[in-house]
Amino acid sequence: MSFISVLIALLLEQARPLSRGNPVHAGLRVWVRWSTRNFDAGSSFHGWLAWNFSVAGPSLVAMAVYWSLDALLGWPIAVIWSVVVLYATLGFRQFSFHFTQIRDALANGDEGRARTLLADWQQIDASELPRSEIVRHVIEHSVLSAHRHVFGVLFWFSLLGAFGFGPAGAVLYRMSEFVARYWQHVSKTHYQTVSEALKQSAGDAWTVIDWLPSRATALSFAVVGSFEDAIDCWRNYEPRFAGDNDGVILSATSGAVNIRLQGTESQSESFSGQVPEPAHLAVVVGLVWRTVVMWMVLLALLTLAHLLG
Repeated sequence: MSFISVLIALLLEQARPLSRGNPVHAGLRVWVRWSTRNFDAGSSFHGWLAWNFSVAGPSLVAMAVYWSLDALLGWPIAVIWSVVVLYATLGFRQFSFHFTQIRDALANGDEGRARTLLADWQQIDASELPRSEIVRHVIEHSVLSAHRHVFGVLFWFSLLGAFGFGPAGAVLYRMSEFVARYWQHVSKTHYQTVSEALKQSAGDAWTVIDWLPSRATALSFAVVGSFEDAIDCWRNYEPRFAGDNDGVILSATSGAVNIRLQGTESQSESFSGQVPEPAHLAVVVGLVWRTVVMWMVLLALLTLAHLLG
């Protein structure tokens, strides 16, 4: 019933998105901070221990609740639980308001406000960025956010769900991304002491967990965009920067819509294509939504095949 769960969750999230300070996300942040304080003792072993409590713990809880509901109350109640979990982990509205605000500012010719909004969103110095660079940053961050909030979640939810683990995959993916980003952030801001071993463990785990989803997203962009150009750009980029999952997605996006994007800061690489312009924002939105439709059609076919089988 993956298709039904995802469809209902997406509709709910579009109609009534979770607020930024919602209790679910706040509670998970408290859990991660507790795990850090109690298990991060500086060694690699303790780093992995803290990661498992922070990430695997909530994932196992989601799976156990799903199994319990399915066994005691039946699959319809278990599907409702999957919808609840997906509602908290899946959705465009968790990042799209940034995109919309910057797009509207650029449409109104207010580049100063667009720079301010971009700086607030990504915590970067955007004061000297020209118009094309503002658009490039917005496209890159939006595409990566769509992957992390939608396509990556769909991938792991569908994969583990096919083996009967319920919504555990969605929690595993989102928590893995969150802790890798959160522990880097709190370490830089000195909000909480985080060991290098813990940050390394979280980064390594995130690279492995996102390896397949990032390539599934890149392939999806190629299918719904310019296939040959996307594959060519992806093929030329990946051998030079092994393990750069974000770069794979950006290279495929660049080729799929013929826009000149940039690799990650640590492995900077320019892709071919047109210089980004505000009109390209609508092109990228179309690419993302076509990909969503394709994923939903695939999920519907898989669900139908399961029911008929």
